[in-house]
Amino acid sequence: MNKKINYNYVFLFYDIEEKRVNKVFKKCKKYLNHWQKSVFRGALTNSQIMELENELKLIINKEKDFISIIKIMDFKTIGETTLGNNKINTEDIFL
Repeated sequence: MNKKINYNYVFLFYDIEEKRVNKVFKKCKKYLNHWQKSVFRGALTNSQIMELENELKLIINKEKDFISIIKIMDFKTIGETTLGNNKINTEDIFL
């Protein structure tokens, strides 16, 4: 029996060739909060995760670009430590 996992928080990291990076950045910004350089994060529904993945697939070159999407099932149990000066004002990960 396959149980569908309901993810509700996402970390996204990318390494995209320069000519496509702006398109990928804008698409990620549409769904997630920009955290730092090529890192995004935020709460999404399963359908939003699927939409984002499908939209990114249309932009990237699978041979030259890399995107990692870390999906977390329960963001209430994530611990985060930030070291250094974080000048970006983002949402609190613990909702």
